[in-house]
Amino acid sequence: MIIRAAVETDAAQVAELWNGMIRDTLATFTTEEWSEAAMAARIAQRQGAFWLAEDAQGLAGVVTFGPFRPGPGYAMTVEHSVILRASAQGRGVADRLMDRAEAGASALGHRVMVAAISGANPRAIAFHARRGFRQTGHMPQVGFKAGQWLDLILMQKSVSAS
Repeated sequence: MIIRAAVETDAAQVAELWNGMIRDTLATFTTEEWSEAAMAARIAQRQGAFWLAEDAQGLAGVVTFGPFRPGPGYAMTVEHSVILRASAQGRGVADRLMDRAEAGASALGHRVMVAAISGANPRAIAFHARRGFRQTGHMPQVGFKAGQWLDLILMQKSVSAS
């Protein structure tokens, strides 16, 4: 397996993976899928903050981070997304991607990384806790998807020694 920076020509396969998560899970509250062009623009916008994991089967997963909230007061805090192909789960792919994202966020001068996780995704909550993220918020029933109300769990980790 290799971890490498995403480039705009990866947009179609990244959008396909991301859109599968949107369509088929409660891991995100959105129902709006990414077009290839929109994903290419996001990859271009997030140079140094968007990586892929590839294995013999192709795209195994992605990780990216971007602004947590708008405004200069939040400039040192980023929110990330990590998405895996189903067959890549449980093989250390997410850990390798997160290692790269955490190091990348620190190298870019960010201090805190935030995970905003659906309460319907206990595996993601456990994964982040194992990586040293601590729960700092629980917002009951703030999301609605597939006919059900969903909780939002906020977790955070310092990625900078300063």
